Amino acid sequence: MQSPLFAHNDQQTHERWSLQNKQMLRVALEGHDDILARKGTMVAYQGLVEFDAEYQGNEQSRARAHTGEGLDLMRCHGQGTVYLANLAQRVHVMEVEQDGLTVDSSYVLAMDSSLHHEVIAVDSLYGISGSGKYQLNITGRGKVALMTSGMPLLMQVTPDKYVNCDADAIVAWSTSLRVQMQAQTHSSGVWRRRANTGEGWELSFMGSGFALVQPSELLPPQGAQIGSGVAAQYGMGQQGARGQNQGNVWS
Repeated sequence: MQSPLFAHNDQQTHERWSLQNKQMLRVALEGHDDILARKGTMVAYQGLVEFDAEYQGNEQSRARAHTGEGLDLMRCHGQGTVYLANLAQRVHVMEVEQDGLTVDSSYVLAMDSSLHHEVIAVDSLYGISGSGKYQLNITGRGKVALMTSGMPLLMQVTPDKYVNCDADAIVAWSTSLRVQMQAQTHSSGVWRRRANTGEGWELSFMGSGFALVQPSELLPPQGAQIGSGVAAQYGMGQQGARGQNQGNVWS
């Protein structure tokens, strides 16, 4: 049998974490190096690999109930190769080092089980759509796989060059950065995504590190109404875009 499909066979590599293609992650397991992956993202595996739901402690459960931020994880362990993907989103592997990584949990595909993750509050008085007040802080040493809708932009932040990002497009940033949420407007129209500009809240990053931005915003097209009530119309609350669009399907 012949077909161009045979050009997409298994990629041979000695790397433990690698990309099978731009939308699929390949992780080799050797029996002593478990990974944690988003539930339901396994698309294939080879060898003796098992998948178990990851236990959430009381502190993690309370944090998720209070903030809406958190991860539904499964533990992948054994000997073999596992392939992970989610909604054909682009996959990117990053090395987490001492400074740590702050990320929206919606964009995490998998991570080394040795990494620690907890919910933290972003310096903001407003719980709005997009990044809002709470994020996931990942610390330790290991690898994490992030997902984006389209190819992202990595912006370097230095003490003499701070960076502003749309709160609905930001994916992750260095934990060491100082962060402020702001809107460059003095109008009450800020709740309508900066009046007639179509822009809303943004995060301002200062210090030394990086900010990762995707070419897609979390919110649906401007003016779309999801759920019910005023809060939902402007993307807030469990009935708004934040509550209804965790998978970032508007892209």
